[in-house]
Amino acid sequence: MEYEEIRLLKQSEKSTVHLVREKNGEKVFIRKILKGRHYIYITLQNCRHPYLAELYEVSMDGDTTTIIEEYVEGQSLGVAELSEEQLISAFKELCSVLEYLHGKDIIHRDIKPSNIIFAKDGHIRLIDFDAARMPKEDLEQDTRLLGTRGYAPPEQYGFAQTDARTDIYALGITLKQLLGDRANKLRYKNIIQKCTNLNPDKRYQSVRQLKNEFSRKKRYIWYAFAALLLAAFLYLGFTTGDRSVTDENMQSAQKEESLSEGSDLIVLPAPQNPHWNAETGIALWGNVPESGNGDGEVGYYWRLYRRDSETPPDPEKDTWDLEGDMRGNGSIDENTSTYSVNLSGELQTNGVYYFAVSAQGDKIHYADSPYVISDAFVYTGEAAPQLPAPTGLEWLMFETDEGREYYATWSNLDDYEDTDSFNVCVYDKDGNYVMNNIWEKWKVVSRGYNGIRIRREFLTDLDGAYRFTVEVYTSRPNDYKSFLMPDPIPEEYYSPWYYR
Repeated sequence: MEYEEIRLLKQSEKSTVHLVREKNGEKVFIRKILKGRHYIYITLQNCRHPYLAELYEVSMDGDTTTIIEEYVEGQSLGVAELSEEQLISAFKELCSVLEYLHGKDIIHRDIKPSNIIFAKDGHIRLIDFDAARMPKEDLEQDTRLLGTRGYAPPEQYGFAQTDARTDIYALGITLKQLLGDRANKLRYKNIIQKCTNLNPDKRYQSVRQLKNEFSRKKRYIWYAFAALLLAAFLYLGFTTGDRSVTDENMQSAQKEESLSEGSDLIVLPAPQNPHWNAETGIALWGNVPESGNGDGEVGYYWRLYRRDSETPPDPEKDTWDLEGDMRGNGSIDENTSTYSVNLSGELQTNGVYYFAVSAQGDKIHYADSPYVISDAFVYTGEAAPQLPAPTGLEWLMFETDEGREYYATWSNLDDYEDTDSFNVCVYDKDGNYVMNNIWEKWKVVSRGYNGIRIRREFLTDLDGAYRFTVEVYTSRPNDYKSFLMPDPIPEEYYSPWYYR
């Protein structure tokens, strides 16, 4: 078929893209002329999916590939003004088409908002497969390093061969870009962090796992319904022998149910006995060791509720005032198998406070547990004096057999109680957050350096400079307020610079 050019859409050293019309016809198409032989388009010509633009012609002549594809009216997701609900719906459609492509061993390798069209029919189309490839078993890394900087993971720059997890990394960056400020919501924040882990083994291992994250609540409804059916079945005597069921058998039945049709994840058991540690403002709960986050790390979501009376909130229905998450082994008491977090910095107005906690699954084998509610904590310290600010901030550095050690130190450690907690935050020369670490005073003292260790792997920029701040979380919230950093942070609260 012959075509006449309507207008030039894009031109670069590697490609020329025109909007064209068939001669003596009305239908318009996209014509792409690419430098090189792009065999992936021959494979794509046989792929049919509602969220892919249709390919009508693919031809190769020497070192040039010409493609005639469907013209999709609409806007890229980077431009279209969509509600949060529409964005999430579009993202799930993107997951669906990538799941289809990955099933055919096609890796897109250039997922970004400008390559996703929100069409006039209200659905997406994934376009631009110029960087796409099919994995080869005998390669340890890609031979062509293509993609868009900022959206491509390390393995796409020659560190390893790309696979489906490469697209998952770009999906995380894309989701963050599309959501804007909404990406800071805990639900999205954790999904994005898992997608964009620099280690591919710690990302979602399939797009299906990622897509399932957005229907997690629906799955919990199914679990609850299935559990009710199971309980009714046992109660009505449809089992043989003794009707009583041990806790072990019930847990086994729940795990089998969670692995039935509609889910491939086990729902974690809920943390046990969430409670406040007397009047300290420290939240405690029973540790759930099988969270499955890797490297022995466990994670939890928490929600904080303020009430005017000692009427416990319902974590399944009532709105919380604040939420957050905690990860790592540092706050686990090995003797009692409990986890703790100091929430005193979040107690701002007098009232009765409750917290709810959920064990955080890895989204590969485990789904999050239900939330469980704590006992009440009566806060009366709204007018209490603030703890003093840490002073005399300095870097402490010394050489060991394993290399240089770094500590963030301050001079007025004696102003605090052993159970008060310190949060050290490190920033780079551009003002970007690098890492943070929280220790209680007793741990700071026990190490003998009057400060908190900063792991050397966070201070790796050879041309970089780093400085830190220190917040103090009180363990006596009805007597003293926590010292928290104002926003923006004044210069006097920063340490001197450490220059690499």
